Amino acid sequence: MAAHLVKRCTCLLREAARQAPAMAPVGRLRLAWVAHKTLTSSATSPISHLPGSLMEPVEKERASTPYIEKQVDHLIKKATRPEELLELLGGSHDLDSNQAAMVLIRLSHLLSEKPEDKGLLIQDAHFHQLLCLLNSQIASVWHGTLSKLLGSLYALGIPKASKELQSVEQEVRWRMRKLKYKHLAFLAESCATLSQEQHSQELLAELLTHLERRWTEIEDSHTLVTVMMKVGHLSEPLMNRLEDKCLELVEHFGPNELRKVLVMLAAQSRRSVPLLRAISYHLVQKPFSLTKDVLLDVAYAYARPEQSAGHHPAPPVQRTSGFCASELPSRPRGSVLQPGGKSQKDQNTFQKLLHINATALLEYPEYSGPLLPASAVAPGPSALDRKVTPLQKELQETLKGLLGSADKGSLEVATQYGWVLDAEVLLDSDGEFLPVRDFVAPHLAQPTGSQSPPPGSKRLAFLRWEFPNFNSRSKDLLGRFVLARRHIVAAGFLIVDVPFYEWLELKSEWQKGAYLKDKMRKAVAEELAK
Repeated sequence: MAAHLVKRCTCLLREAARQAPAMAPVGRLRLAWVAHKTLTSSATSPISHLPGSLMEPVEKERASTPYIEKQVDHLIKKATRPEELLELLGGSHDLDSNQAAMVLIRLSHLLSEKPEDKGLLIQDAHFHQLLCLLNSQIASVWHGTLSKLLGSLYALGIPKASKELQSVEQEVRWRMRKLKYKHLAFLAESCATLSQEQHSQELLAELLTHLERRWTEIEDSHTLVTVMMKVGHLSEPLMNRLEDKCLELVEHFGPNELRKVLVMLAAQSRRSVPLLRAISYHLVQKPFSLTKDVLLDVAYAYARPEQSAGHHPAPPVQRTSGFCASELPSRPRGSVLQPGGKSQKDQNTFQKLLHINATALLEYPEYSGPLLPASAVAPGPSALDRKVTPLQKELQETLKGLLGSADKGSLEVATQYGWVLDAEVLLDSDGEFLPVRDFVAPHLAQPTGSQSPPPGSKRLAFLRWEFPNFNSRSKDLLGRFVLARRHIVAAGFLIVDVPFYEWLELKSEWQKGAYLKDKMRKAVAEELAK
């Protein structure tokens, strides 16, 4: 404690010395006055009785300081290169502790886009000068700046043995009782996401303990939702407290905050029945304007807890319409399912709606709620307007050679379910190709054929899987593509999977053709063996 107090007094004296002109003949008098005013809160001081000629330079200096600080702050915020920030340490600029911290925070932001430059920065002499300045005045850094500073030091890769990093961590420990709840949450998130060192994890444990003890300090919905999303998953006791607080404040939530809470609960597979009931009540009772994005997230969130608990989920669209129908009296029934605009965001949202619509059609025949209009499920120009990949091009060429005739199969088939098949073929009971376009195809938005497929025929869909379709360093498809397979199987297809890692092993055209034939035989044999 004594060492810490001495350190604080030293910082204050340095601040006083910085404000006193070095060459003035009355420098020592002014230093004594500034130090006295800095270290005490007394309204009277012997220096106040000095002649006006001595007081005037001090007052002028104090009046000009705010302008200099504002100018430096502006330069820090507008800097676009690390060199611009490091140059502030020289010349006429005399940075204080908060400005030094702001420079480090800005450096971290700039280098987040160029991580390869972090090593050069740490070796820079100006950077070490900046750290030393900050370390000598760390006690005078503002609370909000300190909470951002620690995360910035972690992001910059400052070594854990650095005395400057340890000084900032220790200062955080000293101030934990004084920091606002949102500052504690920000610090906890920084420790959890930006550093995995033992010392930062110990600090994280202390921060979580304070967050658990001080949860009653949360007074607004924005802070509550932010804390739940950022650090709630780090501590089960903390999350339980936050859910209790959420029940208390849920009546003040807007639709976006309700959505965030629902998505967060779903992402963590938390089945908080009282909270889900409270959110459902407010979604029904309040005249919220529920957009497509909100409804999609709500549908996902209400389905997820039941899936994680082992229950069979109700149809996503029906689950959404259950509270919306009572769907939004000012809107026509099903208007939320109308297509949106032409922006990329609108197209992505509508793609999700297509998949929800497909789930209701294919997997829940008992569903009787609103569906997308027939005109909406017709594939748009963008469905097939994509850059052709090398794997896609090779697969198409091999399939053309395998089919022999264009009427025996279809390439690039856009379905009404939001998925595009690389190819589609129809086999009779003897395994021979049939003219696929002559037969009814319910998976198309605008069917072309009129005949029913003959008994014993099999409809096969070829699906290629590129490298980005898989989880990192595994052969497991991402969830979106697992959903694609599920829908296509439910539509009555046998699937011929063509993953990139198998295709790359094939060198000749003969090998590629034989590979596809073998895949087709296996798909049919597996179906017959069921």
